[in-house]
Amino acid sequence: MMQDVQDMVFKGTTTVGLICKDGVVLATEKRATIGNYIASKRAKKIYRVADRVAMTTAGSVGDAQFLARLITVEANLYEIRKEEKPTVKAIATMLSNILNSVRYFPYFVQLLIGGVDSRGASIYSIDPIGGAIEEKEVVATGSGSMTAYGVLEDRYSPDITTAEGLELAIRAVFSAMKRDSASGDGIDAVKITEGEYVQLEPEEIDEILKKFSRK
Repeated sequence: MMQDVQDMVFKGTTTVGLICKDGVVLATEKRATIGNYIASKRAKKIYRVADRVAMTTAGSVGDAQFLARLITVEANLYEIRKEEKPTVKAIATMLSNILNSVRYFPYFVQLLIGGVDSRGASIYSIDPIGGAIEEKEVVATGSGSMTAYGVLEDRYSPDITTAEGLELAIRAVFSAMKRDSASGDGIDAVKITEGEYVQLEPEEIDEILKKFSRK
């Protein structure tokens, strides 16, 4: 059963996350596949789920969309009930509990929850049955993750800024796209700091790609 889940979750997609000295950076590509068939070239894989928190998804598009809607509602309810914004850890814990509660009929996803709160910047990696691990530096998920890790671990340093982190995250996803047939068709990226949540425009990503892509 668990192997079947892993096969579905890791069949396609590349997502990456970086802890930077002033925030968090998350990036994904846009291709959705069904086996060898490219089902979409504009798949959304980064969702804003709270004021300074985002979620990346690998796996089933339908499951990812449902969980994005659900955790956004849960984060809003948390703020109303407790009269304070949920921390990144709190959102990761809520999502972990949701996944664990249906572990015998799991959602086919692997998720990253990243953002900035009063405790600073953090990223959590969450598996299909709710296991959550706090990542201290870099993390990558999906079928292109091995290639992405090669770039991330070679170039990452703890004092990297979000501006530098964006370039590194985009480089890592771009490298994965060149080697993994299930990843491709463009890149989405966000940077989250204490003061802002920024979704990069396609033109901004193109400018970054020009710095290191082959002419």
